[in-house]
Amino acid sequence: MSKHIGIVACSYEGAALCYRTICNEGSEFMGEHLHPEVSLHNHPLGEYMKFIETGNWEGVAEIMLSSAEKLKKTGADFLISPDNTIHQAFSSVLKRTPLPWLHIGEEVAKEAGEMKFKKLLILGTKFLMEGPVYPDVLNKSGIGYLIPSQEQRVKINSIIFSELVYGVIREESKRYFLDIVDEFRTKGCDAAILGCTEIPLIVLPDESSLPVLDSTRILARAALKHAIA
Repeated sequence: MSKHIGIVACSYEGAALCYRTICNEGSEFMGEHLHPEVSLHNHPLGEYMKFIETGNWEGVAEIMLSSAEKLKKTGADFLISPDNTIHQAFSSVLKRTPLPWLHIGEEVAKEAGEMKFKKLLILGTKFLMEGPVYPDVLNKSGIGYLIPSQEQRVKINSIIFSELVYGVIREESKRYFLDIVDEFRTKGCDAAILGCTEIPLIVLPDESSLPVLDSTRILARAALKHAIA
């Protein structure tokens, strides 16, 4: 029997993409129309943002743990969160978690290492780009990284929270992301981390001048493999 996957959701578009990926690709391993059991719990993004915007990561951890407890009661065997930013609270969550977790950044770093990438562009919310989630895991892996300029970080953050979390894709926003990717290709980056789980909706692999590390789908596939191992 496969393990029951619990998804601690934050922003619903990214969580939905993660869920769909697990279910769509489950049949490759388990047979037609089959996938592991999956349960998802989602406190509203607005509840998270009250704490994220004030840098209260203990508050973020409390919300994650609330979802974790609910998912344990549904029968989940382990947990994932398809949201990069809230992984800044991960160390606090691990101190009291009722279930084991997979870490989105660690899974992305693992894939980057397997692909032999040397320097990555980190894209995500301003909290993610300016925070320790990816620097911590990439430094451990010996992989270099760059982040966009302060002006670019503000614009990217605005696109994420005013458009992408609502599933809105605008052509001018797509062009903005792709231009940044191309700029950092010329600065020596050999791949881009799509470190907000909605960015895969707007930066598509065949449109990007760099290979992309799609954190949403990387985490979903890691959870799928872990569930059926």
